[in-house]
Amino acid sequence: MKILGIDPGSAITGYAVVKKGKKGPNEFEVLDFGCINAEKQLGESQRLLKIYQEISTIIKTYKPDLISVEKLFFFKNVKTVMPVSQTRGVILLAAEEKNIPIVEFTPLQVKISITGYGRAEKKQLQKMIETMLDLKRFDRKDKFRKKDDAFDAIGVAICAGMKRY
Repeated sequence: MKILGIDPGSAITGYAVVKKGKKGPNEFEVLDFGCINAEKQLGESQRLLKIYQEISTIIKTYKPDLISVEKLFFFKNVKTVMPVSQTRGVILLAAEEKNIPIVEFTPLQVKISITGYGRAEKKQLQKMIETMLDLKRFDRKDKFRKKDDAFDAIGVAICAGMKRY
């Protein structure tokens, strides 16, 4: 089973394509991961279009069986809620157009699934993901593979794979 994990953001959206292994319930292989950079200098509708087009291309390329999206649960900055919600909307639209099932998980659920601790720091989550998976074959000098958003997307994909799929 292939799972596309997505960490939506208004300027940077993390994505990861993970294949669930057949040997065990917690065996995963990362096929691709990174970030979609919807530059802030683009207008709002242009950023949404770019995210939609790139997610659609990822879907077309990898043909995931399931899409797992990080769920909005709380924001300190009210100004970011609407743009991130709009980003989630274009992601859900891209998935729905291809009739791909969608699941959603809060950051707390992802952290518990990956680290066993819901208040784990982002660096702890990243370290656990690096321990679980072989990411050496990817160019880690690529700044969009170093970002927290990319690792959050891997976590969201793994969370879906560990839950019930």
